[in-house]
Amino acid sequence: MAGELIRRDQLERIIQRAAELQAGERDIGEGLTEEELIALGKDVGIPTRYLRQALLEEQTRGPALVPDQWEWLAGPPRLVAERVVPGERAAVERAIGLWMEEEELLRVKRRFADRVSWEPQVGFLASMQRGLRAGGKTYALSQAAEVSGRVLPLESGFCHVSLAADVRNVRARRLGGAGVLAGLGLAGTAAMALMGVFGLFAAVPLVAFGMGGWAVARTHASADERVQVGLEQVLDRLERGEIRPEHALPGPRASAFVRIADELRKNFL
Repeated sequence: MAGELIRRDQLERIIQRAAELQAGERDIGEGLTEEELIALGKDVGIPTRYLRQALLEEQTRGPALVPDQWEWLAGPPRLVAERVVPGERAAVERAIGLWMEEEELLRVKRRFADRVSWEPQVGFLASMQRGLRAGGKTYALSQAAEVSGRVLPLESGFCHVSLAADVRNVRARRLGGAGVLAGLGLAGTAAMALMGVFGLFAAVPLVAFGMGGWAVARTHASADERVQVGLEQVLDRLERGEIRPEHALPGPRASAFVRIADELRKNFL
């Protein structure tokens, strides 16, 4: 209906479908060269710089991760997000480092030749900031045991950024909790059998606790989604230029203690 707003998801589908219809008017055979792709993009009104970025993303797309034996139950041990972003390597690396330390409450763990890894900051101030969720932040990346980032330069003005979160720590807790509940159910069923209770009644503890263990293990979906969204949001900000090497400027950066005091004042005064 005229005057109604088109939602973001609808807009993406409409644009994608319109581009497909426009492209369908051409006979592309088995494929297109890069030059032909750029020409086609011009025909459908897509700026060259966006086409080149999308092309680089497709060329640098990594292989799909192979599921391990527990992924079906408790989720993957590692979450990955990658994208081609504008900028030079040194500037992008500095921007990511500043963001991870100041906005995600992480600290550098290791520096390698081709990547950097971070781990959650420890201590009273960091824990209080996470607890207060200052500024409405969830600090989802702090749930991971380790977050690593790699920046690879591509053609001039573009870099491929890969971020990975190691979530084996939270997955191990989920599997441990599920195992404890399953063990309790098995012990309960065995005890009832020893007392002479057989049949369906003896299986009640095993079934009940087993279902509880299943539910605990399956809580990974929402937790993993928060971490995955956290990784994607960093790339979103890099792509839009919202994270810069001079992110903390202008003016001196307030200390963690001052930021906590400000948040307490907002919440309780």
